[in-house]
Amino acid sequence: MIEFLPTMPSVRLLGGAFASTICLALAGTCFAASPGESPWVKESYSRVRLVSGTGAGDGQQFAGVQIRLDPGWKTYWRTPGDSGVPPSFDWSGSKNVKQAQVLYPAPRRFADASGTAIGYEEEVVFPVIVTPLRPDQPVELKLNLGYGLCKTLCIPNEASLSIELPPQMAAGHGDDLLLTRFVDLVPKPAEPDKLPALGGVEAKLDGANSKLIIYAHFPDGATGTDLFIEAPGGAFIPVPKALGPLEGVQQRFVVSFASSAEVAALKGKSLTLTLISDEGAREASWTLE
Repeated sequence: MIEFLPTMPSVRLLGGAFASTICLALAGTCFAASPGESPWVKESYSRVRLVSGTGAGDGQQFAGVQIRLDPGWKTYWRTPGDSGVPPSFDWSGSKNVKQAQVLYPAPRRFADASGTAIGYEEEVVFPVIVTPLRPDQPVELKLNLGYGLCKTLCIPNEASLSIELPPQMAAGHGDDLLLTRFVDLVPKPAEPDKLPALGGVEAKLDGANSKLIIYAHFPDGATGTDLFIEAPGGAFIPVPKALGPLEGVQQRFVVSFASSAEVAALKGKSLTLTLISDEGAREASWTLE
């Protein structure tokens, strides 16, 4: 059975690189590929490909889904905000794959016609940790990718890609530097005395004016600070808004609920809070009692 997991906390790339790979793109227009990469596939206002990197330890291998966007176009995070759709990764056609874990680099917010969207512009690479069923055999990684794009209008895109990952890695091939750059952008788990960190949550749940005030701590002078919140099972939660700039190491955010029903749907659930800055990102959890 193939098991596909959406996320994983922080990871570290190891030295070396994959040997040359054979790759095939099954949809769109293809461009020449270097060893360790699939050809670029041209889609609407974007192009996509698979890349490979070094081993991730314990017999695992690294790959990546690279999306380059035309100027002004954006694509979405796993929680897209007020509009848009999250990317979908279907690996079911793969061979010799036990598990494929997709990692999500820290996103940014941007405005669109429906409010606030959460995602990426210009380029994003989703690192993938691949666990083979048989580590001594090659992996044929096949992906049916779905992703949304938005500018003045929003459109869905689909692409089919494949790449072969050899069981033995050789130096000088693959995209270690590219993958390392985006792995470093994946939020790490919260740790004591490490920033960013959750400073506290003040719950003011009084009917129509219900809200959460979140106190986030960032390094002094941090830039690009932001906060996103997710509920388990994809339950709706409004996008947080900043209540002013960073002051010292603290910044406040507010989540305003439109109804008591929105609050009730989150009661007792552990929420994931992703605290983001240009200096690093971390994930914390908090339960709404």
